[in-house]
Amino acid sequence: MDAIRADDLIGLFQRWRDMFAEQRDFLIALDGKVGDSDLGITMAKSFAAAADTVTAEGPAAGITKLLRSAGAIMAKTAPSTMGTLTATGFLRGAKALEGVEAIGTAELAQFWRAFATGIAERGKAKLGDKTILDVLDPVAGALEQAASSGLALAPALKEAADTADAALERTKTMVAQHGKAAAFQEKTVGLQDAGATVGVLLVKTMSDFVAGRG
Repeated sequence: MDAIRADDLIGLFQRWRDMFAEQRDFLIALDGKVGDSDLGITMAKSFAAAADTVTAEGPAAGITKLLRSAGAIMAKTAPSTMGTLTATGFLRGAKALEGVEAIGTAELAQFWRAFATGIAERGKAKLGDKTILDVLDPVAGALEQAASSGLALAPALKEAADTADAALERTKTMVAQHGKAAAFQEKTVGLQDAGATVGVLLVKTMSDFVAGRG
């Protein structure tokens, strides 16, 4: 696949829905170590609603509207911290891709950069705070570099997925600064961050989806 078009985007949201349904219990357990144990429920619920929404709208709605509608229904369906942050990411991504008809490597870099920036601003997070930002910022950087090198979408996403894995591993050395986990401070060292795990799952699923449609 050389680019993600509107019909592909709908398929991607369906894939994300299925993946988060499968990972629901894993994310609940991971979040439960130092969090509220609701992350798996939030992700499964919000992506199920998003998939239903974009499927109902259909490819004629176009990429920008599909992303905006997904973000809006997520904010309404799962108004938890991660639900709100994820919704913000999709809304910012939609704005960054206003009028775009196909998402290639350059457009995807713009999407994830806007997504990460939106999360940083809404969640008042910075790099090193042990959040999803610690995965998505490096992912955006990897895609920006891939775009500048002229790398095609599938290999660019593979590099981004590898970058996400490495970034997630680095969160184990960090001390949580936000949410309920922040109350545990040093006890969070050695633990993989649950929110950052969501970031990896988003990117890796996108990479597998694009590779599978190649």
